[in-house]
Amino acid sequence: MDKNSATGLFLISALILVYLFFFSPKQADVEKAKKQEAATAAAKTATQPAAAASPAAAAVAAGFAPAAPLDAAAGPVQDVTLKNDLLTVTLSSRGGAVTAVRLTKYKTFFGKPLDLIDAQSARLDTRFRTVDGKTIRFSDLNFQPSGVGTQRITFTAAVAGGTIVQTYSLAPGSYEVGYDLRLNGLERTVAQEPLTFTFLDRVRQTEQDLKQNRNHSTINHYSAAGSHTALAETSEKPEESKSEGPVKWAAHKHDFFVAGLIADGQPFSGGTFNTAVPDANDSTFIKTMSTTLTLPVAEVEQGRGQFRYFFGPNSFNLLKAVAPGFDRNVYLGWGLFRWVNQFIILPVFHFLAQYISNYGIIIALLVLLIKLVTWPLTYKTYESQARMKVLKPEIDAIKEKIGDDPTKVQQETMKLYSAFGVSPLSGCVPTLLTLPILFAMFQFFPNAIELRQEHFLWAKDLSSYDVFAKLPFFVKWYGDHVSMFTLLMTASTLLMTWQSNQVNTAMQGPMKFYSYLMPIIFLFVLNSFAAGLTWYYFVSNIITFAQQAITKSFVDDTKIRAQLEANKVKNKDKKPTGFQARIAEAMKASQEREAQAKRPGKA
Repeated sequence: MDKNSATGLFLISALILVYLFFFSPKQADVEKAKKQEAATAAAKTATQPAAAASPAAAAVAAGFAPAAPLDAAAGPVQDVTLKNDLLTVTLSSRGGAVTAVRLTKYKTFFGKPLDLIDAQSARLDTRFRTVDGKTIRFSDLNFQPSGVGTQRITFTAAVAGGTIVQTYSLAPGSYEVGYDLRLNGLERTVAQEPLTFTFLDRVRQTEQDLKQNRNHSTINHYSAAGSHTALAETSEKPEESKSEGPVKWAAHKHDFFVAGLIADGQPFSGGTFNTAVPDANDSTFIKTMSTTLTLPVAEVEQGRGQFRYFFGPNSFNLLKAVAPGFDRNVYLGWGLFRWVNQFIILPVFHFLAQYISNYGIIIALLVLLIKLVTWPLTYKTYESQARMKVLKPEIDAIKEKIGDDPTKVQQETMKLYSAFGVSPLSGCVPTLLTLPILFAMFQFFPNAIELRQEHFLWAKDLSSYDVFAKLPFFVKWYGDHVSMFTLLMTASTLLMTWQSNQVNTAMQGPMKFYSYLMPIIFLFVLNSFAAGLTWYYFVSNIITFAQQAITKSFVDDTKIRAQLEANKVKNKDKKPTGFQARIAEAMKASQEREAQAKRPGKA
């Protein structure tokens, strides 16, 4: 690896660091955390008597202030369930709303049943206004259930000479709950103002990494016009978004799971979406999410209040069949990186999964396939390095002849490259072309539910970091655990760097230092990244070793020298063009400015 190639690779590594800096979660400032903890403790102390007084007080604080009930039918509050092989949905006669959802085939990282929402963490409600100005909430009404024990349950509340009817249905093998809302005979009672749906959701920790669990939880919504919007995931400040038009669906994403509401009939007329981190040090509820959607009352009165709830895993292939754009809940990166994941990585990954059950082996095979496909680029890079190596005696002669004038040395070196038909960037460009795959992997592994809780060697979950050893203390920028896959990746990268520096004697001074520094930096950066990612890069390094050994047997320095000599004869009277010409002109101008600055009388 010559100096120019090393510079290019260093810049690539710097780009990765910039990417990680802006898109990966940041470590909270210690003083800020202390202040926040003190403020939270004070707030809890101030509100403790009111909170202890009654559950109704907590409902008011959450934005669900009670209203005087109408003449709803009296009776005891009862819970009923809709069940299939995938879901257990609990509904309450109080409000006729969903109060809990359990995903039957999933567990939390800690081995407990996975409740996507429950009565303590979430609340769904609907409200409307009457012609005399009262606000009526469904949660103030007691609905009478019918069809209990079937796959279709109807809740009915008699109010003001009419009825409110809510019907829920759950088909076998589905994560979707059908929902139909009707207002019958209430045209003279209900004001012609939109109905308002509210979904308050306090997310519980279900994954090993609390920070990742929090920072991957957000609200997505999709407009009827086809645009997707998401609240910032990693922000520790309250986030808010308002729809600029009708909304097709809104979804609360809990890292690997989704609770969403989709309008099948008329879209929602508008929506407001909020997220906040209640307390960075509280592991009970790691993020609070709130969605408010509005719907014209006339649509419901005319029988067009058809919706669907989705309660299920955040799986790309599953979500893309739910509704247009619903697969955007799976974050696969932005722009080109999302396309790489969507159209290359995911299809290949799912193809291999049909035949192999061990996901660690699947990742290794994925690396092998990518390396085989990109081998022509790797060969070009190695061939470029070989050309630079062959020209090393001429470059050393230029340095010895000119001495300590770096501008002049670089200028003469560029002339040498031009004469022999060598481009100093030819080794970097092939590497740059592989960057989309590199960045795509940073988003694929932490967000692929396929890797969730998949064991491999000592790793318990390939979508989170592996814990080979637990430290009795916390190391800033590193963590409180030792990720063995990250250590193996770092060791193999350092070995590759050492091997390259042994061959490339031009790598000296600061560049040689940086070549060893970057793997050490990544040791800290990637210690808390998904084990699947660090395992991927360790396998990639091992395969690269093999590639270099095989490629070396095809690259003959003698033949390259003969080719360069032929180029020299061919380019004897040819002037530099393109990039090399611009570089030469820039160097010449720089040299002239330096000479002018050194003239007597110049400041």
